Amino acid sequence: MSIPTLAITLGDVAGIGPEITAKALLGHDELRARCVPVVVGDEGAMRRAVSATGGDPAAVRVIDTPADAANTPGVIELLQTGPSLADVPIGELSAAAGDGAYRFVVEACRLARDGQVDAIVTPPLNKAAMHAGGHKWPGHTELLAHEFGVENFSLVLSAGDLYFFHLTTHVSLRQAIENITPERTRNVLDLAGAFTAALGRPDEAIGLAGLNPHAGENRLFGDEDADILAPAVEAARGRGINAHGPLPADALIPAAVKGKWNMVIACYHDQGHAPFKAVYGDDGVNITVGLPVVRVSVDHGTAFDIAGQGIAREASLVLAIERAAELAPGWDHVWQTAQKTAQQTSQQTAS
Repeated sequence: MSIPTLAITLGDVAGIGPEITAKALLGHDELRARCVPVVVGDEGAMRRAVSATGGDPAAVRVIDTPADAANTPGVIELLQTGPSLADVPIGELSAAAGDGAYRFVVEACRLARDGQVDAIVTPPLNKAAMHAGGHKWPGHTELLAHEFGVENFSLVLSAGDLYFFHLTTHVSLRQAIENITPERTRNVLDLAGAFTAALGRPDEAIGLAGLNPHAGENRLFGDEDADILAPAVEAARGRGINAHGPLPADALIPAAVKGKWNMVIACYHDQGHAPFKAVYGDDGVNITVGLPVVRVSVDHGTAFDIAGQGIAREASLVLAIERAAELAPGWDHVWQTAQKTAQQTSQQTAS
């Protein structure tokens, strides 16, 4: 059987992205049996990181296309993307590094659209640096959605068999409340249902967290749970999705951590991210559901304070690579569902 080819973007080269990439690809040969990793980044930054982590810079091999990758243990095969970033200062906010991180993602998307890679794995970029480089995106997720031309997508945090979908992410809390519409809620419920099916668990229970305290407590603390979330759940159940809620977040999320739920939908960024990161740390990854190819990311930032010291932990990146390789073969069903729900939304808006 063939194994998927993964484009691993280097992230912000002033941060720990290059170091964790070096550690993952040179210290975990077992990954080679599951995928063909191809780094999309910068040769100079990659060689510098290999040196910082105690390796031989000669391990970096520049190739022209993903098809040229030999997948040899002990070798990092890299596609040079744009001008050299070897002189970017480590541990400092840099417009050049931000521009580079943007270019790496755009190139990885092009390779995926052209069918040259089967999945994208992303070490961290720095949003302020990317903005300084002239690219005003809230983060990886929104940039990827733009590059693939999709509107129906969800950021999903994952640790083991636990998945946290999000109705909204990188917007203010006020904007998040406005963005929680019947259409958006329906679309994410459908994405979650398709995702469980792709995992081979179509009857998996999906718990939707309430937006307000106590899921509104019979409208005592807001109407959104009763007027938007509850009808969306009922309609999803009518479509064959095993959805439940809205459920009080302070009950649902602890129960999920204890293994009583594997699929959770959070209403806004910190409702999902804060408890997830508090519990799982480096054991979590970030998946974007709704793209035509798998995208998995580490669940941490650029860590400028320790960059260049060779001490950054690669555990989250290794998990991201493993998860991308696992999901890639069955991803088409998730993508087809995302397209279907986007078409339904467009038709309803037009009518």
